[in-house]
Amino acid sequence: MATVRPAIAITTGEPAGIGPEISIRAAWAMRDQANCVLIGDAAFLALTASLIDPAIELVALSARALRNAGLPQFGPERVAVIDVPLEAHVVPGRLDPLNGRAVLATLDLALEGVQAGWFEAIVTAPLQKSTINDAGVAFSGHTEYLAEKTATPKVVMMLAGTPGAGQAPLRVALASTHLPLKDVPAAITRDSLAQVLDIIAHDLKTKFGIAAPRILVAGLNPHAGENGYLGREEIDTIEPAIGAARARGIDCSGPYSADTLFQPKYLKDADCVLAMYHDQGLPVLKYASFGRGVNITLGLPLIRTSVDHGTALDLAAQALGLADCASMEEAIRSALQMVGARTAGASVQNPKTT
Repeated sequence: MATVRPAIAITTGEPAGIGPEISIRAAWAMRDQANCVLIGDAAFLALTASLIDPAIELVALSARALRNAGLPQFGPERVAVIDVPLEAHVVPGRLDPLNGRAVLATLDLALEGVQAGWFEAIVTAPLQKSTINDAGVAFSGHTEYLAEKTATPKVVMMLAGTPGAGQAPLRVALASTHLPLKDVPAAITRDSLAQVLDIIAHDLKTKFGIAAPRILVAGLNPHAGENGYLGREEIDTIEPAIGAARARGIDCSGPYSADTLFQPKYLKDADCVLAMYHDQGLPVLKYASFGRGVNITLGLPLIRTSVDHGTALDLAAQALGLADCASMEEAIRSALQMVGARTAGASVQNPKTT
C-alpha cells in the first residue's frame, strides 16, 4: 500500500517577487514526501512552471470543488494548484496593489483548508505588506493575520536552522517582534514573558516531539544588566519570570548575556533560545543558516512555517532561476516533521485498544 503523503498548503506569496518560483520549485522537489498544494493564480503559476521546467506538471482545482468533495488524491507525478485569480497582469519586480486582495485571499483559503481538514499544515512564501495595505486592507504581517483569524491571543515568532552538517538545530524565539528598539523595554513584562515561555514549552512538546524542552533566556541589556549597573530589567522582570516559569515545571534558565550565549557550550543541550528583541537573536540565526532557515509561528492551533527571507523583488525582476528555494524546501520539511511529531504525540495520548 502506498504511503499517504501529508497535504501541505503552500501560499505562493507576492506574485511580483520570488514566491511563485520558489513555491513551484520546492513543491516539485518535495513531491515524493508531501502532497504540496499551491494556492495562487493557476494560469500564472502554470506559465511560471513551464518556464522553470517543462516537466513540471500542475493541475488546477477550484475552491468550490474542494468545498463540495474535499481534496482529491494525486500521485507525486503532478502538483495541485487551488486557483485564486489575480486582478492584474504580473510584471516581475513591480508591485501592483490591484493584486493585494488576491494575495490575502490565498491565506484565507489556506486557513479554510486546514480547518476543513484538506491540509495538515500551511507553508507561506513571502509577501509584500505594502501591497496589501495599498489595496486598502490594514495588514501587519502573516503572523499577526493568522493569529487574528484563529482568535489566538498570543503567538511567538521562532526561527530555526541548522548551522552545518551534523550539527543540532538552532532555534531562536522572540519575546518581542517588529518593534522600534525604544519600545522594547516596555513590551517586556513578567506577564508577557510568562505567556511566551508557556507557548514555547508547549509547542516544543506537542509540535516538535521534545519531551522535556530546555530553554535558555537572554537578558535585555549588555552583560545581562551587570547586576543592575547597566539596567534593571533583568532583576525586576526577566529573573522573576524565569523563576515563575520554573515553578510551573518549565526547564528554563538565564538571563544570559546575549554576546556570549550563542556558543556551543551553552547551546549543545538547549532546545531553544529566547531572545528579547528581533535584532538580538535573529542576526545570529541568519548568519548561521541563512537561506536554509525556517520561520515558525508558535501558539497557533495549526502548523505554519515560512521562509527566512523576503520577496526579493530585485531578483524576480532580473530572471527566473536566480532565486534559491532551499529555505522553502526546509519550511516544507519542517512542516512535515511537525505533522509527524503531532501525530506521534496524539497516538501516545490516545493509544489504540484491542
